[in-house]
Amino acid sequence: MGDFLKGLLLSVLSEKCYSEYFVKYNFLDEPCFKSTLSKGLGIGIIAGSILVKVPQILKILGSKSAKGINIYGVYLELFAITANFTYSYVMKFPFSAWGEGTFLALQTAIIAALVLHYGGSPMQAGIFLSAYPALVSTLVSGFTPVNVLWNMQAVNVPIIVVAKAIQVITNYRNGSTGQLSAVTCFLLFAGSVARIFTSIQETGDQIIILTYCVSTVANGALVFQLFWYWNADKSTSSKNKNKKKKRT
Repeated sequence: MGDFLKGLLLSVLSEKCYSEYFVKYNFLDEPCFKSTLSKGLGIGIIAGSILVKVPQILKILGSKSAKGINIYGVYLELFAITANFTYSYVMKFPFSAWGEGTFLALQTAIIAALVLHYGGSPMQAGIFLSAYPALVSTLVSGFTPVNVLWNMQAVNVPIIVVAKAIQVITNYRNGSTGQLSAVTCFLLFAGSVARIFTSIQETGDQIIILTYCVSTVANGALVFQLFWYWNADKSTSSKNKNKKKKRT
């Protein structure tokens, strides 16, 4: 039992920190505190990412509409997520530093397919779902040069800005956040904030850190719009319900 618990703890703690905490009983070691906090946050973010975009997917399926979701913004976001986790995988960064990217990519790809499907292009949705896994396999196969992956990661910074700006502008023009899920937006914002710290601790890669800083600002803009248009969305929903009642 003791070996099992030690193995469990070592999945979060380094050997040095395990020794500091459970051999020397030094619970005030600053480097170990930062390292443990980073690992814990990383694992928490990965666990949360498994379902982070499910509310958005369910909202689209429930309404059978992707109104207000810009497909080009989704494409750019998917590119940014894919570039991040494929680069991190090839660079052999700890899984706790980037693992949520795999789950976010899967869910974002599903959202893209749903937007295409409900936008009247079911064939394009099928082609997209076939082509995307093939692309990811190529990027992580070892045949793609590392400098190509680094450049993709570097391009992430302006791409994240453009992707979120497209959605922000779409919301502004519609005067509503449409089918955007508040839960998903809040979780993405919180995750990007936490990732700034974990990236500093676990990768030290400046381009990764910059990417999450930009992502935090961009996700924050969408969260702001959710609050700004909250009453407008409620008003639109009430009007639609009243129209249905009159028809019946």
